[in-house]
Amino acid sequence: MSCRALPACLVILFASGAWAQPGPGDRDHQPIYRVTVVSRTLPAVNYGHRDGPTMIDFQGTVLLPRSKGSAMVESKRGRVVIDAKFDHLEAPTLYGREYLAYVLWAITPEGRPKNLGELVVDGSNKAKISVTTELQALGLMVTAEPYYAVTTPSDVVVLENVVRPDTMGTVEPVNVKYDLLPRGHYTLVVNGGPPRPPLEAEKVSYDRYESILEVYEAQNAIQIARSMGADRVAPDTLHKAESLLAEAQDMQARKQDTHMIISRAREAAQMAEDARTIATKHRDVEQRIESRQEERLEQSRARTKAQIEAEEAQAAAAQAEADRAAAERDRIAAERAAAEARRAQLLAQAEQHPAPPPARPPIEARAIPLEPDANQRQARAQLISRANVQFATRDTPRGIVTTVPDTVFDPSRNALMPGAAERLQRIAMLVSDHRGLTVSVEGYTDDKGSPLQDREISQLRADMVREVLVANGVDRTFVRATGFGKDRPIVSNSTPAGREQNRRVEIVISGPSIGGMALWDRGVPLSSNR
Repeated sequence: MSCRALPACLVILFASGAWAQPGPGDRDHQPIYRVTVVSRTLPAVNYGHRDGPTMIDFQGTVLLPRSKGSAMVESKRGRVVIDAKFDHLEAPTLYGREYLAYVLWAITPEGRPKNLGELVVDGSNKAKISVTTELQALGLMVTAEPYYAVTTPSDVVVLENVVRPDTMGTVEPVNVKYDLLPRGHYTLVVNGGPPRPPLEAEKVSYDRYESILEVYEAQNAIQIARSMGADRVAPDTLHKAESLLAEAQDMQARKQDTHMIISRAREAAQMAEDARTIATKHRDVEQRIESRQEERLEQSRARTKAQIEAEEAQAAAAQAEADRAAAERDRIAAERAAAEARRAQLLAQAEQHPAPPPARPPIEARAIPLEPDANQRQARAQLISRANVQFATRDTPRGIVTTVPDTVFDPSRNALMPGAAERLQRIAMLVSDHRGLTVSVEGYTDDKGSPLQDREISQLRADMVREVLVANGVDRTFVRATGFGKDRPIVSNSTPAGREQNRRVEIVISGPSIGGMALWDRGVPLSSNR
């Protein structure tokens, strides 16, 4: 059999004046030394099921090197029985005034701790304990704690189990590594706590000393629970603990039965630990909620950033397209200017040297061009496609017609709904990108009102749309607004859906830069019958 424990990782920081004689003002406030344990290891033994008793030893750590102990461990049906005894256990207040008790722990190979009970130290610095546990494979250790009912071990480990060479039975050595709480989880930074008695203090019996110690442990437990916020999230449980402590203190003041005092104080400590556990879980939940909220906020920020970047990229693309269109217009204008100059030059030469008229070509060669040129068709198609992103747009012989539906108007305020102005702004930008375009804004209603009311409403809506277009770059002289009332319905007014379709504003866009013919139409060339 072999059993190996990895070395403990300890950082021991000696407080200033730790080795010197403390002054009167420091005697009750400075511990002998402070300890930070990052991680530890110890051997966990799998005790064979009903294989008989076996012995295991305890040895002190660097925190309590003179301490030692042994235990008889026996695996019985459904439980493991541990009878342990310890020697040279100095007062736990050696490590800080908040430490009042020693606790025996069982640690599973996976690192789960279980409080097996408190070691009650007698006047000879000895202690013994007999406990049972349902764990089969476990390591054993002793820690200094602020009270007996803690549920997680502190980092002040004073004793660890050691597998003896003569350990009998089926032993399975398991190297277990467990992470301990940083010092301070159960620590109080207060001026209270158990005072160190003066040299001439009154001597009390061991039972009375034990009751005093249990009351101090209960005080520690309640103060720690309150510091964790138990008074906010578990007020009933904490109040019960405080009531039990008050009963114990009252009994102590009247010097009543020590067994009753210890019973009340231990129950108060246990109740306070429950309150602390509730507060710790509540804090963990709050931290997870805050973490999720922060994560959602980061996601929202990322989405907003991505949306802004997409809009900027879209705007850049639109600007690039506008620049390309402007460059194309400049190129066409330059070509036209060059052609006009060439034509003027030819006319001047013809006046100086008249030439006989050319032979008249056949009539078949003089077809009348009805089709718009390629640039016009391309500009018209692009304008239709981009306007259709904002509102339904169709190509008609009278121009490109963009329909602003009834849903973008707020009838209660005679105003545009939120977001509608931004969509109209994009329409205005499209119109501004093409020179020479004219815009006719036409308002329409259903047949429910009087002719005068319908005219006024349709005119008001047409004016609203016109003002948005003008405010966003469309030349006012090229935009007119007209209210036609209930004239020119596009569907029947016999249904609510039909009436909603008829309540509309149409933006009719036309001009030479996009041609005068719909893309789906075709010109008919004239030719001779001969």
